[in-house]
Amino acid sequence: MSQSIKKTAVKTDLYASKAPLEWAVVSNGTLYTAQIPIDENGVVVEGGIEAQARQTMENLKHTLSCAGEDMDSVVQALIYVTDRAYLATVNKIYAEYFTAPYPNRAAVVVAGLAREEMLVELVVYANVGQ
Repeated sequence: MSQSIKKTAVKTDLYASKAPLEWAVVSNGTLYTAQIPIDENGVVVEGGIEAQARQTMENLKHTLSCAGEDMDSVVQALIYVTDRAYLATVNKIYAEYFTAPYPNRAAVVVAGLAREEMLVELVVYANVGQ
């Protein structure tokens, strides 16, 4: 009895995490990814919420490109920030990367993220190969 492939990892140039995770996987025509504001060395970028939001969006753009897709493939985004005041900045930068019709979206204010210095994280779902 052969095992069917349930998901396929997307190969990116993002920093290889030591945690047991992939930056993105594809299953049944959907790409699943979570993006954080790290640079090529795995370091959370400095410069506050603007720099972190931009790095997170650039990491998302790179990941989608590695899957043969672009920002128009995104159908839903979940934004996590550690302070409600950050949402205006995240919205401004987010709007630079997407055009109408925009992805469905939710924004959540949380007490903290996996790395203490992180101010923002995105969870994104996108269509692939369609």
